[in-house]
Amino acid sequence: MYPSVLLPRESMGPVSWDGAQRSRIGEMESEVLELAEQTLAASSAPDFGGDSRRADPEELFVASLSSCHMLWFLGLARAEKIRVAAYEDEAEGTLDGTRFIRVVLRPRVVFDGEVDIGRVDSLHHRAHERCFISNSVACPVEVEPRRQDDATPS
Repeated sequence: MYPSVLLPRESMGPVSWDGAQRSRIGEMESEVLELAEQTLAASSAPDFGGDSRRADPEELFVASLSSCHMLWFLGLARAEKIRVAAYEDEAEGTLDGTRFIRVVLRPRVVFDGEVDIGRVDSLHHRAHERCFISNSVACPVEVEPRRQDDATPS
């Protein structure tokens, strides 16, 4: 079974920016380096002169909440021997102009075989309780699961 907590540790997220590498005047881009041996091309939001083809910090914030929930869900499902065939989330964060005021996760999970809806809801509830990131943010994080055969929140 997965632990509910980890021992205290530090997480790293190095970021660099080189003004000489800009392709457009005023373009604000950065590269997240050495993040699990990956490089992520990032930018500020287009409203602030960023490149819409690159991830911006606001998108990464929402995606980190979604990813944390998904990984806990998948781990808990595996521990209960529930086979997940696919998982997707249409997560959405709402800014009030200065901060996030709400994030809604809308996961849709497809299983190999039938899984009781109550069991699925329990997995989402427990994943949400365990997500380190949602436990660390000031805004509410809501989970509105979409059913396997329905694209709308349930």
